Amino acid sequence: MSAQLQSAVRPSLRKLERRLYNRVPVTLLGRYMLADRREYPCQTVDLSPGGGLVIAPVKGRIGERIVLYFEHIGRVEGEITRHTSDGFSFSISAALRKRDKIASQLTWFANRQALGLPEDRRHERITPRNTSSVLRLESGREHGVRIIDVSLSGAALSTEQKLPLGTSVVLGGTPAMVVRHFQGGIAVEFRLMLSPDRLDEGVVL
Repeated sequence: MSAQLQSAVRPSLRKLERRLYNRVPVTLLGRYMLADRREYPCQTVDLSPGGGLVIAPVKGRIGERIVLYFEHIGRVEGEITRHTSDGFSFSISAALRKRDKIASQLTWFANRQALGLPEDRRHERITPRNTSSVLRLESGREHGVRIIDVSLSGAALSTEQKLPLGTSVVLGGTPAMVVRHFQGGIAVEFRLMLSPDRLDEGVVL
């Protein structure tokens, strides 16, 4: 197929894709990797089995191939199709089986929102082999903590220090914020989601 014919067909395919898949307003944290292998955090505005819209710090080039990883959804490959004021739209290149899986997950998200069901834990949590870590405050004070479990987006910590919600901390070398108290400890949310390849029992925070 000639380059001229490809350029004429591609917009038509995108219009067809928009007709086939309705985008679901959904907020999912994620990361994306551009063609030069630089990696950045992002957050979805809406998503469908055919593509989506994300808030992102670096927009890339229109037509650039990207790899994205979203909580619940997992890894998808795609192409940047349009820039917005605070991010970009992208198409998803996936087999029908993967698109069906995404459609099922988005249906579940939509139903949960419509029924007012509570949020579940967003990521799988694991207990690292080395549970000892240090929590450092902005003042420079440090507290020894024990990691109960950790996910891509945060960690539960055993500590006697009940820091106020919203307190900025650094867990080991990972910037985070205190988001919850529970008996015997606190939960923190990471400022940037961990890369999926870091999340195993050998993770060090």
